[in-house]
Amino acid sequence: MPELSRFFGIVIRMFAEAGERHHEPHFHAIYQGHQAVYGVDSLELIVGSLPTTQERLVLAWAEIHRSELRTCWQALQAGRPPTKIDPLR
Repeated sequence: MPELSRFFGIVIRMFAEAGERHHEPHFHAIYQGHQAVYGVDSLELIVGSLPTTQERLVLAWAEIHRSELRTCWQALQAGRPPTKIDPLR
C-alpha cells in the first residue's frame, strides 16, 4: 500500500486492489496500532478508529490536501503510482 504522507507518527496510505473498483475514494490513516479509513470527498470515517488527537490531525491534513488526495486516487485507479503529499507541519 503506497505511503502518501507521514507526520506526527501518523502514516497516510492509499491503494487500489487489482481487478476491483472501490465505490468511494478513500485513504487509510495508521497510528500506533490504530487504523482508520476516511472518504476523500466527505472526510467521513468509513471504518476503524484513531485516538481523538490524531484523528483531528488527519482530518485537518486531509482538508488541506483534498485535491491532491483525489489526484492520487485517480492515478492509482489508472494503474499509476500516486505522488507524495506534504506532511502536516
